[in-house]
Amino acid sequence: MAEELNISQNLSKAEKYKELLPQIKALIEGEPDIIANMANVAAAIRMGTQYVWVGFYLVKGNELVLGPFQGSIACTRIKKGMGVCGTAWATKQTQIVPNVDAFPGHIACSSSSKSEVVVPGIRNGVVEFVMDVDSTQLHELDKTDARFFEQVVDLL
Repeated sequence: MAEELNISQNLSKAEKYKELLPQIKALIEGEPDIIANMANVAAAIRMGTQYVWVGFYLVKGNELVLGPFQGSIACTRIKKGMGVCGTAWATKQTQIVPNVDAFPGHIACSSSSKSEVVVPGIRNGVVEFVMDVDSTQLHELDKTDARFFEQVVDLL
């Protein structure tokens, strides 16, 4: 297991993700514990990007419950259909939100969050968790990020 990420400087977002994905795969390969893998994935993405919050919420009953994350203190529980995370869970679809203030019902866990991507982790048609990534910049998180985060969720 590597203790550092190797990311070249001055890369486009897509190029950076192309370097980061195999490193994340190697980091979690052979580890069966989903919580341990989520913790390392959150740390790796936070280290490899400029994003302010990277983490996971796990489906427990009728709520999403905070799981492993990197960043500031977060909301602990989110109801299905509420906010961006709850919407990703309810719709079973990735949510790309360029401006969180324009998202109806956005839950402001941090006032510094300006854009967000949430990807549901689905197994056998059931959402088991969501991966949430926040940026302090409007319109920073986009389809390129979403595609990469979907690939990471698929690895988990």
